[in-house]
Amino acid sequence: MKKIFLILIAIQLLSCKTELKKEVIQAYEAREIKNITLQKFDHTKFGLKNLNSIRAIEIVDKTAFFAGEQGKIYAFYPNGNFLITPNDFFGKETPKFRSISHAKDKLYAMSIESPSLLYQITMNNKDGLTNPKLVYSENHKKSFYDAMAFFDDHNGIAIGDPTENCLSILLTQNGGKTWNKINCEKLPKLIEGEAAFAASNTNIAIVGTHAWIVTGGIQSRVLHTTDLGKTWTIANTPIIAGTESTGAYTIDFFDKNNGIICGGDYLNKQGNISNKATTIDGGKTWNLVADGLFPGYISCVQYVPNTQGKELFAVSTEGIYFSNNKGNSWIRVNKEGYYTINFIDENNAWLAGNGKIAKMILK
Repeated sequence: MKKIFLILIAIQLLSCKTELKKEVIQAYEAREIKNITLQKFDHTKFGLKNLNSIRAIEIVDKTAFFAGEQGKIYAFYPNGNFLITPNDFFGKETPKFRSISHAKDKLYAMSIESPSLLYQITMNNKDGLTNPKLVYSENHKKSFYDAMAFFDDHNGIAIGDPTENCLSILLTQNGGKTWNKINCEKLPKLIEGEAAFAASNTNIAIVGTHAWIVTGGIQSRVLHTTDLGKTWTIANTPIIAGTESTGAYTIDFFDKNNGIICGGDYLNKQGNISNKATTIDGGKTWNLVADGLFPGYISCVQYVPNTQGKELFAVSTEGIYFSNNKGNSWIRVNKEGYYTINFIDENNAWLAGNGKIAKMILK
């Protein structure tokens, strides 16, 4: 009887904790951002004539790494130091980077067009970035890789456009040392004209062992795995599709159930019909939000950390947008155009675009 009594107490305590957690989430009041400061990086102070187009940002212990389309990696350290890889860092190659991620002390960057090249780079607090090593290459004429991310320090994923009738998906299980492409027989089939966009390194989202990938073009759907990429399902979305420039460009998840996808039509950046949708069931179903309302085309959307899924920022070449109600309505907080955004914490983020890098501070 005594053991049973103790078990009942434990169950009651767990129940109380669960209810308390729910109350905390429900009680969170999203902020009304009163002041946004953009600290723009002045590359001329470092003797750089220009910055190339940058669509990928990775935050590692508050250090921000940027991958550029002219084979450059930029690093901004918390102490104010700045690093840029030299012209011959990758040998004779000039990779067109649009994706970047990391595992432990290794940074990974992948170029888009054939030959698609995936490099491993050592991050060293003393020497900066060293020892670039090519760990995967693909020479198929249709090869075009869009984004990459790591589930943990061992398991990673990179995704690209179809070379057959499925997305190109690479997996690693050893921290990025080797990568293997999944056979199309194990993946959902895409239709002709359906692919992915290399807009901001955010057409893939990861929570735990789950990953979601968005497609666009003739059709816009979401691929989902619950087991580190071993098995996949696919779901339809209400996002606008039908041409090469339409579809979902970006995805983010607050937890394994609640997520958002955004996109639209790159050739009609003011178009705001069917370009934003959310899910509460892990991506099985999606419902349009702010439909017919501001903003239009979006290349990157991200949840703000530590805001319980209520606060979001989105960027495009038309400006920077903020929502404090899970994406149901938005305001434009700055007209400066960017391709991508990544948060350090709830008050600090980095942005990048065509020849520009900036740090955003919220108050």
